[in-house]
Amino acid sequence: RGVEVHVRPLGALIQRLLLPGEGGKVEDAVLGFDRLAPYEDGTSPYFGVVVGRVANRIAASRFSVGGSEFAVEANEGANCLHGGPVGFDKRVWKVASHVEGKSVVLTHVSPDGDQGFPGEVTATVKYELSEAAEGGADGGDHGLLLVEMSAVTTKATPISLAQHSYFNLSGHASGKDVLRHRLLLNAAQYTPVDDKLIPTGQLAETEGTPFHFLAGAAIGDRIAEVEGGYDHNFVLNAGAKRGRTWGCGSRLSLAEEKVDALHLAAVLEEEGNGAGRRMELSTSASGVQFYSGNFLDGSIAAAQGTKDGATYHKHGGLCLETQGFPNAVNCSAFPTNVLNPGETYSHLMVYKFS
Repeated sequence: RGVEVHVRPLGALIQRLLLPGEGGKVEDAVLGFDRLAPYEDGTSPYFGVVVGRVANRIAASRFSVGGSEFAVEANEGANCLHGGPVGFDKRVWKVASHVEGKSVVLTHVSPDGDQGFPGEVTATVKYELSEAAEGGADGGDHGLLLVEMSAVTTKATPISLAQHSYFNLSGHASGKDVLRHRLLLNAAQYTPVDDKLIPTGQLAETEGTPFHFLAGAAIGDRIAEVEGGYDHNFVLNAGAKRGRTWGCGSRLSLAEEKVDALHLAAVLEEEGNGAGRRMELSTSASGVQFYSGNFLDGSIAAAQGTKDGATYHKHGGLCLETQGFPNAVNCSAFPTNVLNPGETYSHLMVYKFS
């Protein structure tokens, strides 16, 4: 009756996410592969993995920290995407602890100079599931999924980890796209990008634009007005707290100060009429990257080892990656993503499924 999650050490990836629907029908709601090879060889466009050291893009693959210049490995033209060609998504993480049916903790040590980044970084990701809950003021749920990411470093370095699952609440093998999914983003601003998807450094209002999801809208309603589709960072409003409403403190092993750090990022519904599966996402992060699966083109299919032999067409899945702002290490107007020795990077996500 509740949620089931399959996690693999390679890339700390979520390989399967089984969600009940109407009538108890269960669907796997994330895109992915049965075999691990496509995650290792670059076939996978980051399905389900944790990306880092720095999620999203670093312009020109260069930055300065502490008065020193660093050049990191480029893997998207001249830019560094998701930590470079061999980022955290390509590494086999160590299983530090595991409670079957409840939680798993994975760790990865990235050496000084990895992909050109300074400092030895020890990263940790914890996945934890709660039991289902019925009734209550918000109607209950099938379960909460906590994703808790942390990191420490020996030298000042940019850090921004993100969970990169592609969701389709109708089921990854349903053959349906996500354009009818209804999305609410708790953001009145977004960060415009140039033709290389690098933020310009400005904050723009969403009101009156195709980027306005503050009241909720079908993804397909205005996507044609956005060149290439959605692949943008949205600036989250920190005031919409959800941690206590969902009982995160009692249902998950989260300290009260962490519960209080959670604010709403997004609400995703399978159908705009309220029918079907529903996913709510809260986070401690300042931004969320909404990506509408623009580069899926049907070339990833059974021959590549997809689960259930599925073919992933354009807009066959979407990503909601809570994160620090893209290229923040090169943009003083954005919140810093530089982690210093003695500090601990912390990034919380809680999904509520109903």
